[in-house]
Amino acid sequence: MRKSMLFVALMTASCLLAQDLKPIPLPQPQTDGGRPLMQVLKDRKTTREFAADKLPPQILSNLLWAAFGVNRPDGRRTAPSAMNRQEMDIYVATGEGLFVYNAQANRLDPVLAQDVRAATGTQPFVATAPVGLVYVADFAKAGSEPDADLYTAADTGFIAQNVYLYCASEGLATVVRGSIDRGALAKAMKLRPDQKIILAQTVGYPKK
Repeated sequence: MRKSMLFVALMTASCLLAQDLKPIPLPQPQTDGGRPLMQVLKDRKTTREFAADKLPPQILSNLLWAAFGVNRPDGRRTAPSAMNRQEMDIYVATGEGLFVYNAQANRLDPVLAQDVRAATGTQPFVATAPVGLVYVADFAKAGSEPDADLYTAADTGFIAQNVYLYCASEGLATVVRGSIDRGALAKAMKLRPDQKIILAQTVGYPKK
């Protein structure tokens, strides 16, 4: 019953077109701050309780750049990818809608004008935490070799760990999650058959 209600809600959400949203330019990421790496590794942890406060644009920009931003003039990124195919996309679910991170342009491109945070996982906290990241592998870029699944899983892990380290540095809370109704969420996100949801990750301020 719960899954069928979720499916109806997601299908309703998918009818709201992205043209109701506009691209959101992000501030230039701040790359000269943060805490020493060894201290950040010491403090890295998983949290499942989040305040509802929104992340400021600068924090969101820094977070996404740390995750998988462009860090070199040749377009290479802050996380490695197999054969530099850069096949991973980060979808960003907020209270305003669903966006995809455009690392080259440093902006959020609109996907859905609907709050789909609750659909990005099965735990109750995902519905109210300010940001839900959904890691989607694009197999049109990943290639057809037998190990493509392995590569995309590894590349997702690199990105998720970057998010963990940034959150530890900035005093944010985060948890990476695999408990997702992938089929229903993929339909709502209007993913192609060659796109696959790997994991999701919730980010916000720790609940006090």
